[in-house]
Amino acid sequence: MFRTVFVFDVYNRNAVHAQGGDRQKYRPVHEISNVCTTSDPVGIVRELRPAEVYIADLNRLQGRGDPNINFGVIRGVSELSQTMLDPGISSFEDVSGVLGLAEHLVLGTETASLDSITKISAAYPSQINVSIDKKNGNILSSDPLMPKDPLEIVKVLNGLEINDIIFLDMDMVGTSSGFDAQFLSLIADISDHNVLLGGGVRDVEDIRQLEAIGIKGALVATGLHNGSIPIEMVR
Repeated sequence: MFRTVFVFDVYNRNAVHAQGGDRQKYRPVHEISNVCTTSDPVGIVRELRPAEVYIADLNRLQGRGDPNINFGVIRGVSELSQTMLDPGISSFEDVSGVLGLAEHLVLGTETASLDSITKISAAYPSQINVSIDKKNGNILSSDPLMPKDPLEIVKVLNGLEINDIIFLDMDMVGTSSGFDAQFLSLIADISDHNVLLGGGVRDVEDIRQLEAIGIKGALVATGLHNGSIPIEMVR
């Protein structure tokens, strides 16, 4: 069954909406949404009742403000919906402070090295999702050992006991500008794990195309807020 995962980023306890991965231009969700009347994360989940939620903790990802400020709302969301959380983990030591906030933790190449991903996934088998983060056409990573080709990263991840792989094209986040179906089909073909796409998913037709090429799920926000993707698809 194809998974349509509702996404929002949290900053200072509020849900904010992304556009093109520019974190300086995020706006409170209720200002741009046709379906949300609040930017309180728990209130949004109560309103929309999504089966699955992806949360990015921007305070931790950006290193701004109190790193624990969003923990209460994240716990509140995870009590209502199956939740995966990207808290900006960069090292093994980071995990203990966020373990238990959500069902799955997301390790993104933006913050986590290949060595950290390997060690953390071995210590917490099947509790980890890995996000292959791409921006400006390149893999987003400060690790010199991280392959530059996403297909090579997938091959490395095949040897790890992780849950899902997320291919996150940050240039496409919030743009509803589509995706490279041929490339995603290659990723799905070589991956031993379920692959989800984040960024660029416009509407129901895009979701059908992703399912047809072997992608197992999509992270959606803009299409849901503007009505192109029915709320029922995330329930």
